[in-house]
Amino acid sequence: MTHRVRHLVLIAAAGTLATVVTACGGASESVSNATAETAAPPAGARTVDIAMEDITYDQTTLTVRTGETVDFRFTNTGKIAHDALIGDTEAQMEHEAEMAEMGGMSHSGGDAAITVQPGVAGELSYTFAQPGAYEVGCHQPGHYAAGMKIDVIVE
Repeated sequence: MTHRVRHLVLIAAAGTLATVVTACGGASESVSNATAETAAPPAGARTVDIAMEDITYDQTTLTVRTGETVDFRFTNTGKIAHDALIGDTEAQMEHEAEMAEMGGMSHSGGDAAITVQPGVAGELSYTFAQPGAYEVGCHQPGHYAAGMKIDVIVE
């Protein structure tokens, strides 16, 4: 076999290999895309709308299942800022003490808490992984002490 023929055979083999690799890669990508498109949304996710008023939420209790994800949609219909921290009573008390020391602060939603300005809405998603008693509490000065909280029972 001459050098030129050997060179052409190698080029043809490389081209065939590239086509096979590309086809396999493309098929693999299509399968993963098809799987992603047909995947079902998480079971049990639900949205709960809550209005924040002058020093109250429009709901005082909520019951959820263990493992359930709740998408809270807070709308501040009042005239002052409100926040919502999700946690057990101990977390609420710790946060209340922190807020008192700092004179108030704002939450972005990344730490199971959100601050919502008057006339604005905000969303916070939380998965209740363990059964027990939780609260959604507002820790703007004086609000939690005045009873601005929602008791959440996780069954």
